[in-house]
Amino acid sequence: MRPRILPLLALMVTVSALVFGSIAHAADNQVGTWKLNVAKSKYSPGPALKEGTLTIEAEPNGYKITVHGTSAEGSPIHYEMSPKFDGKDYPMTGNPNADMISMKKIDDYTVETSSKKGGKPAISTRSVVSKDGKTRTSTQTGKNAKGQNVKNTLVYEKQ
Repeated sequence: MRPRILPLLALMVTVSALVFGSIAHAADNQVGTWKLNVAKSKYSPGPALKEGTLTIEAEPNGYKITVHGTSAEGSPIHYEMSPKFDGKDYPMTGNPNADMISMKKIDDYTVETSSKKGGKPAISTRSVVSKDGKTRTSTQTGKNAKGQNVKNTLVYEKQ
């Protein structure tokens, strides 16, 4: 009887390792294409964007983030950045409020970023993906390039 238990135990350990390993490497909740829901978002100071799309791609230990949209005035916007999860500053292009960004992963659903403009702190953002993976809410605080206090809540929907 004992010789049968060892192979069965070995099989159970192997299957468990595969199952839990695949869960650990499951898709990142932040990754994907997200459409800004302007009606659910709040901007202070305004005005809000007319529309926006956020694309997040996984990179080793970080993301490639691209933002496309239309400003309140009707002009196109395009930001790009590739921060890592190490909290160090990385370049950001196209954003009039920031030229550097750092990022930390808090948990499977939450990331925090801090942006700088000319070496000075600008806007901090906490982005949380809902447990069902359909909504991403980004809460922003800080100062914009005009020196105005910013308190925005951007609501995105997964595409």
